[in-house]
Amino acid sequence: MPRISYVDFDTLDPKSQDHLEYARQRGTPRPESQAVRAHVPAVLDTFTATWRTAFDDGVLDNAIKELCRLYVSRTVECEYCGAQR
Repeated sequence: MPRISYVDFDTLDPKSQDHLEYARQRGTPRPESQAVRAHVPAVLDTFTATWRTAFDDGVLDNAIKELCRLYVSRTVECEYCGAQR
């Protein structure tokens, strides 16, 4: 049982709904994590922009980015980061 509730999708502004729908369709960032971030729309917006810049843009193949993300999460023993996929 999560200690922080998931926000009700229907109560969100259209931009926040788009962020959650993006996560639902792609599976990343985890929709559940995004639903928690959505309690503070500015946090959701900033996190999503950073995620998209890191994983959707750039010249590296996403498989390499994913390997780097997993390496860092394992190196620092962050189960939260490691479970984002």
